[in-house]
Amino acid sequence: MKIERIETFLVAPRWLFCRVETDDGLVGWGEPVVEGRAEVVRSAVEVLSEYLIGADPLRIEQHWQVLTKGGFYRGGPILSSAVAGLDQALWDIAGQAYGAPVHALLGGPVRDRVRVYSWIGGDEPDEVADAAAAQVAAGLTGVKMNACGRLSPIPTSAEVDEVVSRVAAAREVLGPDRDIALDFHGRAGLAAVRRILPELVPLRPFFVEEPLLPDQAHHLRDIVASTPIPVATGERLYGRSEFLGPLQAGVAVVQPDLSHAGGISEVRRIAALAETYGALLAPHCPLGPISLAASLQVAFATPNFLIQEQSIGIHYNAGSELLDYLVDPEPFRFVDGHMARLDRPGLGITVDEAAVRKAAQTPHAWRNPIWQHADGSFAEW
Repeated sequence: MKIERIETFLVAPRWLFCRVETDDGLVGWGEPVVEGRAEVVRSAVEVLSEYLIGADPLRIEQHWQVLTKGGFYRGGPILSSAVAGLDQALWDIAGQAYGAPVHALLGGPVRDRVRVYSWIGGDEPDEVADAAAAQVAAGLTGVKMNACGRLSPIPTSAEVDEVVSRVAAAREVLGPDRDIALDFHGRAGLAAVRRILPELVPLRPFFVEEPLLPDQAHHLRDIVASTPIPVATGERLYGRSEFLGPLQAGVAVVQPDLSHAGGISEVRRIAALAETYGALLAPHCPLGPISLAASLQVAFATPNFLIQEQSIGIHYNAGSELLDYLVDPEPFRFVDGHMARLDRPGLGITVDEAAVRKAAQTPHAWRNPIWQHADGSFAEW
């Protein structure tokens, strides 16, 4: 069996899919994308495809080594995301070739269902409360929300109160038996985090995500030591070596993205590394159906898995929902805040190729917002 063709598709709202076809008709799907830079990743996939065409798709590890190390210049989000999508597609093909779900090829399932959470929005406490109530009604037992919007380098008392009031509104709706995670999105510097986190302790967040930018990771040890709230990070880290520092700093949760951090092959290794530090895996996934399916396959086979992010109904998907690209949405149905184990061969989903090709006829050019502080200087989004 050989790889015969590799195609990419820019599809709304902000995704890139890749399709890998073999000479005997097997098709694997992957999701190689950097949000806001999808076209650049597409070019990287095209370059890497030069090596894969004509190769045996079942030599996944060999291909991963060559794709990540075959060039003198290595790493970075564009290359690792291109590799990630191709890696997902190769695992999808392998599962179909062997007649087994990917998690069986990773050693077999260690759980029968995976707990999932959803993102909620809202700038005002009432809006946050309504959004949280909607997720409770949908049966979810955990949600995540932005801890803050645009934030001053040293937040004012009013800004701190605003953060606390929004989280408190969500906690009131969720009660003590459901969880709320807070995403700082790297918007807060060290001084801001030190000022805000003590005020949030009584609300008992599940974890605080990316309290600092990746290039300030040398301060993570101070943050971890200063708060009882579990600290999570990793959506903007792209390989296991980049997770070593945060793990040594004591983060409780690592959040590699299956479409950014080298795919199934590398995230599996990141999870194993985290396990040696007593840390848990909660893959980042505000993306499409293929990335979610790949994340779930890893989750089913990973002992130190915690919870899975998913983007069904997220605000980014307005007008184009991830379920629209599936022949059958049943694999992603929630039951008591969980998704059941995917036991179909490969990634466990059937991509609606006709829907993908139709969507690709009007490709997106999504870009993330650019924020400014009141004085006109750049602000983290």
